[in-house]
Amino acid sequence: MAFAITVQEITGEKKYDINTTGADELKQLKKSGVDISHATIYMPVSYRLMEQTMEQLTTASKKHFIDIGCGKGRALTIAAYYGFNKVSGIDFSANFCNESIANLKLVQQKIPALEFDVLQQDAASYSIPPDADCIFLFNPFDEIIMQKVVDNIVQSLHTSPRTMHVIYANPLYKDLFIQQGFSQIYYSKSMQQFEVAILKNRC
Repeated sequence: MAFAITVQEITGEKKYDINTTGADELKQLKKSGVDISHATIYMPVSYRLMEQTMEQLTTASKKHFIDIGCGKGRALTIAAYYGFNKVSGIDFSANFCNESIANLKLVQQKIPALEFDVLQQDAASYSIPPDADCIFLFNPFDEIIMQKVVDNIVQSLHTSPRTMHVIYANPLYKDLFIQQGFSQIYYSKSMQQFEVAILKNRC
């Protein structure tokens, strides 16, 4: 299985011509004084899993894709190739933000119409833009921060009613969305560790 995953990683990096693999840097962040108590280790989503999930959004408007905990920009890149001309990422790591920007600049060379923005920010304080219609999460933090993120999403939908899809990989706190009226419209699990759900609000 490890070999198959490695092959997928190499193939995906070559296909999109980006560099999103690498080790987690939580220890370095802690040394620099960043609070990592609610964070999880860096692990980019599987290329195959993300592509299969994006293929499910056939009826989505695809206006603005947001990755909360964007790492080096893998999900943002795939979203751009699957029809989102505007993508935004946030991460509390300055290094990851810089690498994400570098990767998206490469993507922009192939997709000139792409608009992107990457912010170094705490997810709990991030205000969801009124045009955002798809949010990606790969279990980037614990339940405390996730609850705040869900509240921010709900507040944005209350202020600007619209259809919202949430792609949630490794959806440990999926019930937080269900409790706010989201319903699961897609679910996939393979090889134990690869799990993803698409949640949609009732608008």
